[in-house]
Amino acid sequence: MEFHVWLAFASASIALLLIPGPTVLLILSYAISQGRRVALATVAGVALGDLVAMSASLAGLGALVLASSKLFILLKWVGAIYLVYLGIKLFRSAPDASLGMLDDAPVTSPRKVFAHSAAVTALNPKSIVFFIAFVPQFINPNTDLGPQFGLLIATFVGFAAINALAYALLADKLRQKIVRPSVLPFLTRLGGGALVAMGVATATMRRS
Repeated sequence: MEFHVWLAFASASIALLLIPGPTVLLILSYAISQGRRVALATVAGVALGDLVAMSASLAGLGALVLASSKLFILLKWVGAIYLVYLGIKLFRSAPDASLGMLDDAPVTSPRKVFAHSAAVTALNPKSIVFFIAFVPQFINPNTDLGPQFGLLIATFVGFAAINALAYALLADKLRQKIVRPSVLPFLTRLGGGALVAMGVATATMRRS
């Protein structure tokens, strides 16, 4: 994989990970309600969840790439439209964005925090859509898919772990500011705009 292709994927991954979603809200909730003592358990759970979701998604994607170029193109457009839909939906939900009942999360055991974080992350539809719809733009189907998938998975999971840790530690220090009514709606609108941009980019980028 060429460096500029990897760099583009890395940038897109960082943008996705920063968007508020189920995983980010879970991280913020544990950090606010229980402090940094469960930060490492949360980070490990997020990393495992992303590893499972991305590995499963790319396994199916690899089979699709090898099966039919027409299906590949169809998936690209369906994914682009869905990303734009998710972005608009997220943007419109901004006024109601909050940490909800997770503020009083009863789970305190690091082991349970790890399992909960892994499950929420692995089942996060935003990430699954990203893997299936956006990742194909960075894959060269004319070369071995295994090394490419391995590099992309390692890159995304690594950034996911760093992002989770940063959110957890930052939320622990800035908990009073994060729970303000204006903060999460702003982040949600920002995330919605980013998803729409990703959808447009997916539609306009050419296959490697």
